[in-house]
Amino acid sequence: MTAPELTALLTIARAAVAEGAALLASAVPGAVHAKGERDYVTELDLEVQRTVQMHLNAATPHIEFLGEESSSNRAAALEEGPLWILDPIDGTSNYIHGLPLCAVSLALVREGRPRVGVIRAPFLGLEYYAAEGLGAYVDDQLITTGRARRIGEAIVSIGDYAVGADAAATNRARFALTQHLAAVVERIRMFGSAALDLAWVAEGRTDGCVILSNKPWDMAAGVVIARESGAVVTDSDGTDHSMRARHTIAANPVISRELLRMTSESLDSAV
Repeated sequence: MTAPELTALLTIARAAVAEGAALLASAVPGAVHAKGERDYVTELDLEVQRTVQMHLNAATPHIEFLGEESSSNRAAALEEGPLWILDPIDGTSNYIHGLPLCAVSLALVREGRPRVGVIRAPFLGLEYYAAEGLGAYVDDQLITTGRARRIGEAIVSIGDYAVGADAAATNRARFALTQHLAAVVERIRMFGSAALDLAWVAEGRTDGCVILSNKPWDMAAGVVIARESGAVVTDSDGTDHSMRARHTIAANPVISRELLRMTSESLDSAV
């Protein structure tokens, strides 16, 4: 995709997300429904998704759409695209409990890689956005990833612990990672929003994040924003991150290799 094409799509994405974020900031959650064990969706998740999708359908009718709350499967489109991918409220549990760490997260994915990303956290007054090859920004200011010189100076965030029927087995690796990191990094944080995990690596608020999952609506926008800031974003095996990756590790280039090694060792020890 050319720079003018990406710029035009980024403008559309920012406008669509702004509508969704305004709704998120001004409405109430509405009814809360269980999607699974300790996993919830609100009526507002659904309304934000409808609002953003309507904007995108009108502006880009030729581009398919996948939302977290969609019933349709767009797995094939992830490999081809272009495809809009939306998390209407990333951090729904935070939102339900009145915590401001939640965001509307939208990406354009093509051939398994996010090319455009927008994350808007209305309760924090923050908008992050990027397009491939065009840099990453927060509130129209160019951003670059942090500059921790060694892992002992790094603040690293981790993704949520797992919930659901297989949580005990899945969490073994997460517990191992937490223990491993706690012994060497400056501090560990858990924000409860993968979009903000990645955006804050991009902005340099944190130095790295490890998310032992890769749901496309959670990761896509943050991955392109982090990459465009200069962060290294990989799968846990060290390969370049894509929508096909198993896990998501992002860090500034100085600590990336060490963080990847610690993640790999944690995964191995949990087998």
